[in-house]
Amino acid sequence: MDKNTIIGFLLIAVVMIAFMITQRPNPEELANRQRMQDSIQQVDALRAKLQDEGSTEKNNAKVDSSDVLSDFFGGVTSISEDTTTLEVEKVEQAIDTTALAVSRRLPEEFITIENEDLRLKVSTKGGWMYSAELKDFKRYDKDTLFLFKGDEARFNLELFNKRSVRLNTESETFTPILSDNGKTLTMRLGYTDNQYVDFVYTLPKSGYLINFDIRVNGMANELHAESLQNFRIKWEQRLRQQEKGRKFENRYATIHYKYAGMDVKKMSENKDKTEEYSEPIHWFAYKDQFFTSTFIADRPFTNTILSTKSIETEGYLKDYGAEMWAPVSVNESGQLFAGFRYYLGPVHYTSMKALNKNIAKADQLHLEQMVNLGWNWLSWINKFFVIPIFNFFLSMGWGMGLIIFLLTLLVKLIIAPLTFKSYKSSAKMRVLKPQVQEIEAKYPGQDKAVERQKATMELYNKAGASPMSGCLPMLLQSPVLIALFWFFPSAIELRQQSFLWADDLSTYDALISWGGNIPIISKYLGNHLSIFTLLMTVTNIVYAKFNMDATSGGSQQMAEMKYMPYMMSFMMLFFFNSYPSGLSYYYFISTLITILLTLSFRRVVDEEKLLAKLEANKRKPKKKSGFMARLEEAQKMQEQQVRQRAKENSKKRR
Repeated sequence: MDKNTIIGFLLIAVVMIAFMITQRPNPEELANRQRMQDSIQQVDALRAKLQDEGSTEKNNAKVDSSDVLSDFFGGVTSISEDTTTLEVEKVEQAIDTTALAVSRRLPEEFITIENEDLRLKVSTKGGWMYSAELKDFKRYDKDTLFLFKGDEARFNLELFNKRSVRLNTESETFTPILSDNGKTLTMRLGYTDNQYVDFVYTLPKSGYLINFDIRVNGMANELHAESLQNFRIKWEQRLRQQEKGRKFENRYATIHYKYAGMDVKKMSENKDKTEEYSEPIHWFAYKDQFFTSTFIADRPFTNTILSTKSIETEGYLKDYGAEMWAPVSVNESGQLFAGFRYYLGPVHYTSMKALNKNIAKADQLHLEQMVNLGWNWLSWINKFFVIPIFNFFLSMGWGMGLIIFLLTLLVKLIIAPLTFKSYKSSAKMRVLKPQVQEIEAKYPGQDKAVERQKATMELYNKAGASPMSGCLPMLLQSPVLIALFWFFPSAIELRQQSFLWADDLSTYDALISWGGNIPIISKYLGNHLSIFTLLMTVTNIVYAKFNMDATSGGSQQMAEMKYMPYMMSFMMLFFFNSYPSGLSYYYFISTLITILLTLSFRRVVDEEKLLAKLEANKRKPKKKSGFMARLEEAQKMQEQQVRQRAKENSKKRR
């Protein structure tokens, strides 16, 4: 080989070596190739996992374009063998999408978060609460008290992208992220590391008011304008029967709602209804007799549709539904954000009212207005008189039977002066009864009714007695008695508190029960007979008999009404038979105390001395009151009209 050939080979080698050196991949390109190989291996592994789970739709490297989130985001779903940075990113995005497909096929999991009073179980399916358990309460059959569990409640956030593709969160699988203290749970529906929907639950150390936030990250450019302004939310719940008296509990089961800055309203308890409210609503509540699931918006819902429907399914009372539009805010990190609170707990006046403390008046929740304390003009008696006294007795640690007795005794003693005045008025009627009977004998028959009435009123006027004077004291004490009628059925403190034979003072105490339907009886009495209601009825009948003479002035009209007290007492058996035994016990004790007070009044009021005083009043000159003067004038006019008609009738007969 000559010298020139050797030099040629050397030059060729130098050129090849130089070419190899200059064309060698740099470290970044080597990293891209390694990422590519790793990515392909991950795709193959995910593909195998899908095949193991029985998936036949995504058994190749290309992810099915019908996937909900893929459609929603319109992401890249193809894998390239090129090693450029752009193509590697596409492969990694395909991995994210394929991983999402796998996660949507993972089995449903439950994460439990709890505090001293409340235990929530949250599902990865839909990211919403699977169950809400109240630790300190039991169902009437002593079973665990759940406000809802499983498919009894549904929650869905609905989002639309710019191409009008809809995303329903209830059908998606979320990833749980639990805080270190176990009190905050984030359920994340993620498409990529920067694109996700979060449901964030935060529990306080104690209590039933929890925070719930919806956060949407990295999606502002993808969402339709409607979803950027308002989150569309649906929440449905089947209301559980928690109390023994299904029919009575149903009377208190309805949806309550509060307009922003206004009072609490409610839908009908007896009618199936769907109502749309265009005015801003601060909160609404799915309520039964003693418990509620309440959804509270930090910013009032712009539009709300509420529905309630009674159902006959055993163990349930009603189906509730709501569809609402919640205003969207943007927080400091640029996330779309809407804040809410849930009150999942007892309908207890004092604890609910305490939630208003340290809150501006315009923002106060006023959940306590869900407690049915009677009409507005009457409820103040319960709020400022009955409940404070009742709470004081509770703080003493006494039994509920003793507390109701003491409350009844205190009420009867407070209104005793009015009762005494009413009794004294009836005593005047009683001692004047013989003179009234003489007047009736002097003016018998319907044609002399005017003369008889005039003579009777003259007798009462001269003696200083009035049939109406006994009515006013009774009228004044009636609001207190009616207020207590509303208080006892709404007092959760009575729930599952026993006394004597009654194991639960918040519902009826059955002496006997029967199955089947007995015509008329089952309709009005139910399928049981309450002991305390029976005692109350018997006591009222005895009191009606005992007090008959005291309430009768001896007139013919009163004689015709003498059976009414007995009828009213008997009707109370049908009316109160399904009411709480605590209420019937209260009326039973109240009537007994009234009888004792009446006996004591009889000892205090000497009817002979009272009659002597009335006779003395007759001899005194009387200045007619304006009322008596108008009454006499009316009587004279009535007498003239009767005489005029008599003359006309006489002329016709001629």
